Amino acid sequence: MTSIRQVQITFDCASPTRVAHFWCEVLGYVVPPPPEGFASWDDYTLSLPQEKRDAGFVCQDPTGVGPRMYFQRVPEAKVVKNRVHLCVRVGTGLVGEERLAALEAECARLLPLGAKRVRLLLADEENESCLVMQDIEGNEFCLD
Repeated sequence: MTSIRQVQITFDCASPTRVAHFWCEVLGYVVPPPPEGFASWDDYTLSLPQEKRDAGFVCQDPTGVGPRMYFQRVPEAKVVKNRVHLCVRVGTGLVGEERLAALEAECARLLPLGAKRVRLLLADEENESCLVMQDIEGNEFCLD
């Protein structure tokens, strides 16, 4: 039986380049080099027919450890809660006030990037605290 070693996370969105750059900032990811023969992604984009421009964009972990992320343009708007979401692990190993402080600090960093705070879920008997947020197109993610 073959085991899977890598995954790609794909987002449906209205503006792939914009959303990809948001997630680069959130995760410390980078945009890969442009295709061979092009000095920049802008040069590549300008070579495409109008309907193909900003149809998709990629970002990746510079260390190669994390999953590649692909953002694809879709015609429909987001209308309901995501069935899958990312959890950005900023409070791993922290509990109580120390964990809340780490969540709040990361939230404060992401708000100027266009993220929105949704709600804080405080720790209970089973789970540590986490902070539900939305990216620049309203996709839910958690700081945990």
